[in-house]
Amino acid sequence: MKLPNGFGNISKLSGKRRNPWRARKTCGWETIEDDKLVQKFITIGYYPTRQDALQALSNFNENPYDIQTEKATFEDIYIAWSKEHFEKIVPSAARTWKSAYKYCSPIYKIKMKDLRVNHLEQTIKNAKVGDATKSRIKSLFNQMFRYAMRHEIVDKNYAEICNTVKSPRPTRDNVPFTKKELQILWNNISFPFADMVLIGVYSGWRPQELATLKIEDIDLKNHTMCGGLKTDAGRNRIVPIHSKIYDLIEKRYDPENEFLFYDENGQQGKTMTYDKYRGRFNKINEKFGFKHRPHETRHTFITMAKEAQVNDYVLKLMVGHAIEDITEKVYTHRTLEQLKTEIEKIK
Repeated sequence: MKLPNGFGNISKLSGKRRNPWRARKTCGWETIEDDKLVQKFITIGYYPTRQDALQALSNFNENPYDIQTEKATFEDIYIAWSKEHFEKIVPSAARTWKSAYKYCSPIYKIKMKDLRVNHLEQTIKNAKVGDATKSRIKSLFNQMFRYAMRHEIVDKNYAEICNTVKSPRPTRDNVPFTKKELQILWNNISFPFADMVLIGVYSGWRPQELATLKIEDIDLKNHTMCGGLKTDAGRNRIVPIHSKIYDLIEKRYDPENEFLFYDENGQQGKTMTYDKYRGRFNKINEKFGFKHRPHETRHTFITMAKEAQVNDYVLKLMVGHAIEDITEKVYTHRTLEQLKTEIEKIK
């Protein structure tokens, strides 16, 4: 039976094959020697019977899809996703994704549309790493499937039902700085980067947000800072400069620099990485006998704000937490003066 013009063709390949029937579709024409036109084909797939091949060709004609996309492997999706995603995040965050990806080699060459829960769970289970990295691998799987769904490569996220690993429990709860510890920092403000810790405590920035805070985003006249990373709610948010740290920021402020803080060699064109931030933070721990983690400056800010009864929605705006209340999120407009008033409740 001859197929309609433009429908495509079915052919049986020679030799002993598990799937000898090939379904093809014309994708254009090209000129070869002597100005002769020849057809260019794309292969839909290989099938065990002619009827299977015909059905696949019919399905393709009813609902055409990108053949190259259809063949995309896990590795292909990661490369495409990382080119897009890594532009939005800091290098230290990109390194955690790259580290997780290294342990996914067993599924690099598997087509994304063919991946199932078993593939994902076995990859995680066989990775010779700790629970924290395994959790990151699972997060990477989620990112890959979401990207693939967005581009209509798959229609289901199998990573969501992958339960080989659970997020590790924190080894200990976040511990805010005590008033005594803060006073020690104020009394030793000349110690390298004691001011950085205090600025974090009175602003609520995440460590990497503080480390990458740009001079151009600090408005000393209006007492504001603008920055943020990680989430939609956290990006490009405005945080008032608390009066306690205004002088510290003003002292650091230099229009000739790109960032408020810079790397340990004082190179103005380079931002401070999280590793360098943590290294300086640990020196402060060693000097004063503290046992804090870098993120606990942010935790201290949130704790002090709640103790001072700062408006909950204003607090979420300042620290970049998502607002679930639709009325507050959509209809309520918080002015800059309200933010300044609320942050000054922290004494």
